[in-house]
Amino acid sequence: MACLSRGLRHAGLDMASHAMPAVQAPTSLTGQSVDELIFASQSLDDGTMRTQLSVPTAHCGGCMAKIERILGNLEGVVAARVNLSTRRVTVTWRQAQTASAPPLLATLNEAGFEANLLSQPDERADPEKRRLIVATAVAGFAAMNIMLLSVSVWSGADPATRQLFHLISALLALPAVFFSGRIFFLSAWSALRAGRTNMDVPISIGIVLTLGLSIYDTLHFGRHAYFDAVVTLIFFLLVGRTLDHAMRDKARSAVLGLTRMTPAGANVIGTDGSRAFRPLEDVSVGDVILVAPGERVPLDGLVLAGEGDLDTAAVTGEAMPVPVRPGSTLVSGMLNLNGSLKVRVTNSHARSFLSEMVRMMEAAEQGRARYRRLADRVAAYYSPIIHSLALAVFAGWFLDTGDWHRALTIAISVLIVTCPCALGLAIPMVQVAAAKRLFEHGIALKDGSALERLAQVDTVIFDKTGTLTHGDLRVSKIAIDEPYRAIVMALASRSNHPVARAIAANGGA
Repeated sequence: MACLSRGLRHAGLDMASHAMPAVQAPTSLTGQSVDELIFASQSLDDGTMRTQLSVPTAHCGGCMAKIERILGNLEGVVAARVNLSTRRVTVTWRQAQTASAPPLLATLNEAGFEANLLSQPDERADPEKRRLIVATAVAGFAAMNIMLLSVSVWSGADPATRQLFHLISALLALPAVFFSGRIFFLSAWSALRAGRTNMDVPISIGIVLTLGLSIYDTLHFGRHAYFDAVVTLIFFLLVGRTLDHAMRDKARSAVLGLTRMTPAGANVIGTDGSRAFRPLEDVSVGDVILVAPGERVPLDGLVLAGEGDLDTAAVTGEAMPVPVRPGSTLVSGMLNLNGSLKVRVTNSHARSFLSEMVRMMEAAEQGRARYRRLADRVAAYYSPIIHSLALAVFAGWFLDTGDWHRALTIAISVLIVTCPCALGLAIPMVQVAAAKRLFEHGIALKDGSALERLAQVDTVIFDKTGTLTHGDLRVSKIAIDEPYRAIVMALASRSNHPVARAIAANGGA
């Protein structure tokens, strides 16, 4: 596994381990002082600062382009990159170029994007997911009932019955559209209020115009009404958005899962021998910490006292436990199997191995491959082109036929059938899903374009002799007499040592 890690590094890939997902919870702020921003930022070697922001209302390629552009225009901002899968913005800025911190949050809020500084992982429920599920359920219930009424109309109901069913359908559609459609309406209004457009603007216009035209036809005893179409459209759009949100949650586990491997704090040994549990952010370089058996190494360090075996699979991919003694170098993420170790911290939490791994995964999802850049550019131009096209279609049909009703119906169809959400999301989601699948198999993606380069690879050369392993020990031969096998299996089943785990899992075969 270690040689595989080095061999794939040339293609932009590295090795990682499995971890459970964590959820980033934002800290609500409408603005920030210099101290608040610096406290929430990471200082880089080149003198710049890196700040992580949560932008939960960003959901399409157009939003990404808008956010990156408005932040990039701020004084002192070196770069801004949006990760759509986690709805996170990484901003690199230089304080020396400005008298105060860049107004990152205020600028995004003024542009119609709710923005927050990221805090520590939290396990609270996702309110956005619940809102989407409830809205989808309401739209689905209304769509099913309106469709039942529409079947009778399509089957040739007499004018009186048709008018009654249209009225009932209107009563069902109005609350469903206003309740479930608010997902799109609020997003569109925020964009328009900030003087920009997004993909929800044409969707909202199409929904409102279709509903208004159907109400007009119903009040004027028209033969056709499209309440079933407008509610069903909302339902399917919400289904797609809900599935997309769930997909992002799963994909986000590849980015945030490594945080679960980092303990919340460390036992710091004072000069007088006392012990105090401190958050990792409060542990300084040079402090001495205690790593007990069964604990993961919280910070990079050097062993001062104690001996034991460490499971380094999460770091190097090696299946065999590694013995350590005074003078051995440890990195965060290693699992202490036995022995109590005193370790002198050599790297802060922000610069530890696991923190670098998390940043590497974030860079992989934020990196844009050639196809992803193409999709983002097309999605950014969508809204003005489609609005202009719909207006031209309406004008053309109206001038040709003089029938505003027919011209409006065709223009609405143009707005609805050209929804580009799949174009703006398909390529990024493929890249994110691929990163997650690779991560599940122990490979961390460092650069999104590595997937494109990997498709052209026809030869892989490993720079280490020996046998490539699966990362897990397996029993190949049992040389234990039958009367003692049960005793050995019982002992192995109660140990967390890699060799014991292998005997317990495969020794009985």
